[in-house]
Amino acid sequence: MKTQNNQYVDFVVTARKYKTLLTNKYINRPVWSRRLPGEIMSALPGTLIRTLVKEGQQVEEGELVMILEAMKMENRILAPVSGIVKKIYIKEGDKISKNHLLIKIEPK
Repeated sequence: MKTQNNQYVDFVVTARKYKTLLTNKYINRPVWSRRLPGEIMSALPGTLIRTLVKEGQQVEEGELVMILEAMKMENRILAPVSGIVKKIYIKEGDKISKNHLLIKIEPK
């Protein structure tokens, strides 16, 4: 696939130099950003089956906080840090897209 500006990029593989065109998909990819430690994002699109915590509740790292159904499988979502659940952004039965913010935990 050719890019709009036909920008060639050099890269080296085992001491050989090559030139290639970048694809529009590569050029328009989302910029990566570091997530905050207490943010839980969905890795897959799916449906929230069950929420096991409430706002204001104390959670420990590794504790089960919700179950998300994706690709006909139940995925267990665990707390990445210990802290207090500040905000739950979805409710049971909601359809969720990839990289959707699910829960925000304020770390201890």
